[in-house]
Amino acid sequence: MTERTIPTEALLPHAVPADPYARLLLFGIRRMAAGGIADAHAAHAFFTGFGLGYRRPLVLLRALMAEMSRVATTKVAVAPCCCPRMTRAERHLLDAIVQAGPAPAIAHATLTGLLKVHDCLGLVTSAQAVSISFADAGMTIKA
Repeated sequence: MTERTIPTEALLPHAVPADPYARLLLFGIRRMAAGGIADAHAAHAFFTGFGLGYRRPLVLLRALMAEMSRVATTKVAVAPCCCPRMTRAERHLLDAIVQAGPAPAIAHATLTGLLKVHDCLGLVTSAQAVSISFADAGMTIKA
């Protein structure tokens, strides 16, 4: 029996964003997905990136990840932290967080499609809070 391999481009179709703030957010998402919302590596990365103002974005990202875990009816594929490529789910999640402030309806549509749910307004609110916390720290996310 021959083993069938799936090309990397199919699993990881998107490059990691060039924006350093989007990369920090992606790292936090990946670490929390792998190690739980209390992951020390994610906390350290946010402390290093934000300085003393790290708590607000970190706590809000934890809330977003917990809410996403609560409402999702399907698995969300996340790549390892060191991977220079992104899954479709990671791309959609970053896009939703960026769009949550200026276009919440688009963010809601993106998240409902990603998580296979009919409604996820709490998650959109969490995404807005994460996006605003980055912007308030002068680190506006451009995905």
